[in-house]
Amino acid sequence: MEPAESLNHQKARKALVKVREMTIDDLADVFHMGEKLFLADKAPNTYRAWDEYEVADLFYSDTEYCLVAEFEDEIIGFALGTTVSKSRSAWKYGYLLWLGVLPGFQRKGVAEKLFQRFKNLMLQANVRILVVDTEADNLHALGFFREQGFGNPQEHIYLSMNLDQERQRMNLRKKSNGH
Repeated sequence: MEPAESLNHQKARKALVKVREMTIDDLADVFHMGEKLFLADKAPNTYRAWDEYEVADLFYSDTEYCLVAEFEDEIIGFALGTTVSKSRSAWKYGYLLWLGVLPGFQRKGVAEKLFQRFKNLMLQANVRILVVDTEADNLHALGFFREQGFGNPQEHIYLSMNLDQERQRMNLRKKSNGH
């Protein structure tokens, strides 16, 4: 395909991507897609929070902020978020917790379509500040969110401890002490 034809093909494909509110029938597809996208070895801090309860809780508490992207009746991406109102504050915050797109559709405008729809919902809900977080070394996500207008990045450090290793050391000590 010539570069101009390829560009036209991509634009046509992007136009066929539909973003809609997630339904209960989408829960399993979204969860399984997230299992493929948020892997422990690639994003250990993200992986720790991705489970079926996270998806279901967001869906049941804030259905209107749970979106899916479809291409030819197949779910190819999702955005899951919520709003937060703090007591003694007139401000309402929006939080985009999860944004995922199948690898074959990444960098083709799907995430942007999902995000724009999500942002419009936040505007309609009178959200004053929109927050997103990502791994510090996820340069693609950082670039994407900067392109969408996010700024003022704040570092947040997560520390982890592998208790399996500690458990193995304790078991070895018990065995060597005759327990």
